[in-house]
Amino acid sequence: MITVKEVELIHNLLIDEFGGAKGIRDFGALDAALKRPYATFDTVELYPTPIEKAAAIIESILLNHPFVDGNKRTGYVLMRLILLQANQDIVAHQDEKYDFVIAIAKGELSTESITEWIRARVE
Repeated sequence: MITVKEVELIHNLLIDEFGGAKGIRDFGALDAALKRPYATFDTVELYPTPIEKAAAIIESILLNHPFVDGNKRTGYVLMRLILLQANQDIVAHQDEKYDFVIAIAKGELSTESITEWIRARVE
């Protein structure tokens, strides 16, 4: 699992590189977003695959909006980190990735749609 401290470092690096305001707006929302991919019910993982975990974290970061700024960038990077830890990554055109992230942020994609988008583009 990615820790709050690691995510704060990643967020700050992204803000330094691409601009915006640093800071966590809601620690509870961030904590919940980071725990969601690893959630269980009756000892069964709710998101058992790296793709499902990646979908859960990007959706949670983008919709919970835990940072002052840079939620979309940070959420996308965290999604990729989960995939990279499983030796997987997204293969898609930059415009397609952008449209995907914006659609999530607008609440236009369900968890299942996010998962399917990732599954169709992961290598």
